[in-house]
Amino acid sequence: RRLRTLNLGGNALGRVARAWFADLAELELLYLDRNRIAFVEEGAFQNLSGLLALHLNSNRLTVLAWAAFQPGFFLGRLFLFRNPWHCDCHLEWLRDWMEGSGRVTDVPCASPGSVAGLDLSQVAFGRSSHGLCMDPEELNLTASSPGPSTEPATTTMSRFSSLLSRLLAPRVSEEEAVNTTGGLANASLNDSLPSRGLGRSGCRPTFLLASCLLLGVSQHVVFGLQME
Repeated sequence: RRLRTLNLGGNALGRVARAWFADLAELELLYLDRNRIAFVEEGAFQNLSGLLALHLNSNRLTVLAWAAFQPGFFLGRLFLFRNPWHCDCHLEWLRDWMEGSGRVTDVPCASPGSVAGLDLSQVAFGRSSHGLCMDPEELNLTASSPGPSTEPATTTMSRFSSLLSRLLAPRVSEEEAVNTTGGLANASLNDSLPSRGLGRSGCRPTFLLASCLLLGVSQHVVFGLQME
């Protein structure tokens, strides 16, 4: 009961039970390093209010609940390095404690991927519109999601006008396209070929009708864009 130092390091322990230290109120140094600890029960350190140092380094911890220390108030140094910490909102309390007390350092994040390699002290936790903690991974997804298009109406009008110009441009007859590099001889040959139902401008009557329809539609579209 008067034990001040307890060294359980290197014993292949997989968890820390609540009942282990219930009668060790005067314990000052506790070594649980170099084990396989992946879970700490709530209240496991609740009676260790006089603890000066707790060594949990070199284990398999991914999360550590504040409830592990309650209802006691731990004021000693906490060693947590060499653990594969998952730095999400479950560790926000620890990040705040690191900033406020200075008694915890070196908590490297192994996951999620957005903060892997950072120290927990460098991780930013956001707040939702309801005031709830947002994990770093959620913040990255929100920041990378595409927002509404901000393309100005003038750009849209310009693209539409360019498309309309290409549609309304006179089409060259098949014979002229084939013989553009033949000089005057080829040009004379083109003049002697039958028109094959083409108009004077080389456009079919149906194309002219379609062009008129497109022109009318374009006027309505441009007017609507200007109103917006």
